[in-house]
Amino acid sequence: MKAPILTPLATSLPSTVPFTGPETQERCQGHPFIARLGANESIFGPSPAAIKAMQKAASEAWMYGDPEVHALKAALAQHHGCAPENIVAGEGIDGLLGYLARLIVEPGTPVVTSLGAYPTFNFHVAGYGGSLHRAPYRADHEDPQALLDLARQTQARMLYLANPDNPMGSHHPGTAIKDLLANLPAETLLVLDEAYIDLAPEGTAPEIPADTPNLIRFRTFSKAHGLAGLRVGYAITSAPLAIAFDKVRNHFGLGRVAQAGALAALQDQAYLAEICAKVATARTRLNGIARANGLIPLPSATNFITMDCGRDGDYARRVLAELLGRGIFVRMPGVAPLDRCIRVSLGDEAALAAFEAALPEALKAAG
Repeated sequence: MKAPILTPLATSLPSTVPFTGPETQERCQGHPFIARLGANESIFGPSPAAIKAMQKAASEAWMYGDPEVHALKAALAQHHGCAPENIVAGEGIDGLLGYLARLIVEPGTPVVTSLGAYPTFNFHVAGYGGSLHRAPYRADHEDPQALLDLARQTQARMLYLANPDNPMGSHHPGTAIKDLLANLPAETLLVLDEAYIDLAPEGTAPEIPADTPNLIRFRTFSKAHGLAGLRVGYAITSAPLAIAFDKVRNHFGLGRVAQAGALAALQDQAYLAEICAKVATARTRLNGIARANGLIPLPSATNFITMDCGRDGDYARRVLAELLGRGIFVRMPGVAPLDRCIRVSLGDEAALAAFEAALPEALKAAG
């Protein structure tokens, strides 16, 4: 064999990933970033209780993690008022989206998302040969009506919506999500990404029974809980769909340390409340930095602020490049007209001060 024997679909796919990691950029630059404000991680860190639980579990790392993820699923079910059979746990929302695509998408399957929305979903759909249909944003929000219309036109099997949204930080009230769900075509599954829901205003999360058959909701420990390095996410959905994940998931995908850390984080709701307060303070601080430099901070229900640079995507890309060159890791939306913005994660005072010092120089250099 002279070359790997790939399927025609695999051969046709680009050798790429949805995001270039900050570590890759640091290697290219030859030095570390001063401030890491691009991946929407929680610089405030995880709960001390979670750290203690992970330290204990580290001494037991010679054992595989529980393949049933029993303790964490039971705790999540209790937290959400549903049965463990309604919970799927896995390697972050990204990993779970891959399993969902494997279960539902085959070559030519129509799938609807927003133009410029979270690209990892598209990555998985393309990996199984799905046909992606994209609705434009409306006023910096994903547009539920446009998504619904497109789902009807294409007879989509899945409709993806993030609430709150990445990369714009906007959100819809839970009532809008309930209206969308009530009007879905019979063949369409609503894929509701709620990665940032812990940081959103009250009423953003819709009150919908876990066993609703045309809905799957994704949550994560990577954002408010500060455990991005563990890769623990979960889904809430009807039992038949949740059980179907057992057909394809990596049963040992969540190690003992990850399970222990996530369980302890879930149980420390007081710490989560502290983080939400810190996020609110950091939002105010970062909004002020943006306005002081002539940028327009968009309203945010997340742990980042998307800043309108006031011109086109080429200008915003120059601003981004100048910030990166000054040791400030940030990102930006990739599709017009969203790409007129840069996206800056919230951070502690040291990180925000570094951004505050670099931003005027970057804007001046960008012209």
